[in-house]
Amino acid sequence: MAASVLGGNRLHAAAPRFAWPGTITLVVPFTAGGSTDIAARVLAERMAPQLGPQVTMVVENRAGAGGSVGSEFVRHRAADGATLLLGTASSHGSNPAALPDRTPYDPVRDFSPVAVIGGGPLVVVVPRTSRFGTVAELFAALRAEPGRLHWATSGVGGIGHLTGEAMLAQAGAAAGAPGGKLTAEHVPYRGGAQVMEALAKGEVDFSLEVLASAASHLRDGVSRGLAVTGVRRHPMLPEVPSLAEAGLAGFDITTWNVLLGPPGLPEEALGSLSAAANAALAEPRVRQRLSDAGVDPAPPGSPAATEAFLQAELAKFQAAVRTAGLQLGG
Repeated sequence: MAASVLGGNRLHAAAPRFAWPGTITLVVPFTAGGSTDIAARVLAERMAPQLGPQVTMVVENRAGAGGSVGSEFVRHRAADGATLLLGTASSHGSNPAALPDRTPYDPVRDFSPVAVIGGGPLVVVVPRTSRFGTVAELFAALRAEPGRLHWATSGVGGIGHLTGEAMLAQAGAAAGAPGGKLTAEHVPYRGGAQVMEALAKGEVDFSLEVLASAASHLRDGVSRGLAVTGVRRHPMLPEVPSLAEAGLAGFDITTWNVLLGPPGLPEEALGSLSAAANAALAEPRVRQRLSDAGVDPAPPGSPAATEAFLQAELAKFQAAVRTAGLQLGG
């Protein structure tokens, strides 16, 4: 089986074929129905045939603690190819950075990196009836009314929380806010669906939510998007500016999904999995299904490139924790 993998843009042959078990379990560390779960099911369906005609890949949801429960489960599985993980920016980026004392694993060292699957921005969202028409108006109110507004996320230490804190810190520094940071009351919810429901009811003033969770509400006009957190506008929301456009120069925090295995997966297994993931992501139908779920498919990559990506993203989130002055551990 041949595979195109990143490595100085060279084309390498895949490693020798690994003896795969008949059933491979792909663990999703969140509840069913979200973008990570959808991406996992799309991936499982199309990766399995690449690994062998008798191979079946099933998805298992093990939610809890911002993705830590499912991730810790996979970390302790045998390195025999029977169990894999679809990690996220929360489970392997923001949570380990913001809550190191509560994260029982090293997000890079304790896993075998396979492939980056995709990602996308978060959206600064307000209720449909909000008085804020732009993110600049929101920032002005936050500066004028420190601590009075309420903002929601999918949990303490998660991607939305850390991204929001980084935004408030950078916007506050730019505006000369007292203490160098804009402040608002953080209200954590159990998940994206609950956040969007709270926005729709006007229970909170704004949120930072992943595009996949916010898309249907934005499309139906239940809520409004003021900005996206990537460096440029997103094709799904072409009318919504980026935070960089709105004055936060260089702001670029996105969510992502990455395929991982337990520590110690053999090189031939990593090579075969990387090739299978790249082949699946190259299929137009797969790319479309991921895009519809709010996940921008990643370009072809290698296990080495995936490890480098994880290290860089973890460092980015750790820097965001320092910039925001967060102390959530203990």
